[in-house]
Amino acid sequence: MGTTAARRGRRHGWAGYVAAAAALAYAAPHFWWGAGIGATFPGDFAEAPHGTWEAAIGYWGMGGVAVLGAVVALALVRPWGRRLPRRLLAVPVAIASVAMTLWGFTYFALQYLLAAERVVSAPAFAAKDAHPQAAWGLFWYALFVTWGVMLGAAAWNRLRGGRIRCACGQGAVAPTG
Repeated sequence: MGTTAARRGRRHGWAGYVAAAAALAYAAPHFWWGAGIGATFPGDFAEAPHGTWEAAIGYWGMGGVAVLGAVVALALVRPWGRRLPRRLLAVPVAIASVAMTLWGFTYFALQYLLAAERVVSAPAFAAKDAHPQAAWGLFWYALFVTWGVMLGAAAWNRLRGGRIRCACGQGAVAPTG
């Protein structure tokens, strides 16, 4: 692999790893929330649904989807992911990246509007927004922004046909698809 291609692979490959780490950081608490542990829950965990389909989907289902998201992020940057056609993988991931990034930024925009008193929480949400644990929302939505941006960077590199360095030391793996 040429020196320039090797640098570009290293420079852009880390985005997939950061996206995978963000996905796993999102998945882990969903699993412990599903197990009944309220640590880092962004609100009053006692009032959150438990033992319902809503809880099963919200905790276990979303945790599972996030683990799958970590695998997809790694597929963008690891040699084994090159078996998948480039556009088939990167285009849906790029769309998901935009959606996740906008979701995270929308939360921060809403928090700004609440702090600037340009909007007021609906009475049904006012108590939830005032709960001390609600501050965890800042972390979780920042994680969405990070996950989305890094996933987008990894997808962009994959769409551009970026080459990656094989961990086995045998040089570059050519882009496919």
